[in-house]
Amino acid sequence: MMQIDFTAKTIVVTGADHGIGRQIARSFADCGAKLWICGLDAAKLAETAGGRMQVRVVDVSDRAAVQRFIAEIGDVDVLVNNAGGVAGQASQPIEKVTPEQWQAVTNANAIGTFNFCQAVATGMKARRAGRIINISSGAGLRPSLTGIQAYTMAKHAVVGLTKQLALEFGPFGITVNSVAPGFVLSNPSTEKQWASYGAEGQKRLVENIHLRRLGAATDIANAVLFLASDLASWISGQILSVDGGRA
Repeated sequence: MMQIDFTAKTIVVTGADHGIGRQIARSFADCGAKLWICGLDAAKLAETAGGRMQVRVVDVSDRAAVQRFIAEIGDVDVLVNNAGGVAGQASQPIEKVTPEQWQAVTNANAIGTFNFCQAVATGMKARRAGRIINISSGAGLRPSLTGIQAYTMAKHAVVGLTKQLALEFGPFGITVNSVAPGFVLSNPSTEKQWASYGAEGQKRLVENIHLRRLGAATDIANAVLFLASDLASWISGQILSVDGGRA
């Protein structure tokens, strides 16, 4: 039986300083991969790495910084675009959303994903091999539970970019897929969102999940490892919802 093994593979995981990104990075490391991780919090990145990974502080929305990071690494076998989130924002009517708030969420999610895909494109095409997994969200497929307009827009953009790049990169032997997590309690933002629902709202949310439980970071990491592995060599352009089923 084919095993999931990333020995000698070079993996890049963005937004690995907490939550889902941290678990994805650790899961790859457990499978023998050579990890390069980035995020905005050096101390938290070091905690993720545990001495097993190369760590860099990179703003994913800074194209030049992303290009330098990838140039330092060299050949990248697997890119996981996990960086994103709501930039500390909460739901509000669209009339009150400032340009700065809109841009912050767009930068963290859509622009960052584009920058990294662009940075690895030349190398992967030249080697005619590679895997790209973009972390989108249920918010990239339907209205967001966050109520944040920019987040929904940005995650839909990640889904669209995934499908377009799968078409462009396919002839070069590169697969491009996305994992769309359901509700996962994995960081302060999601914990704050969960608390805001109150007991009744929390109950309704769980009852609308077929498996009647919230997701865990490991659930998302397992899906990413599958899509990055040889087991998924003929899967591309797909959005894999990892959400426990939705009623």
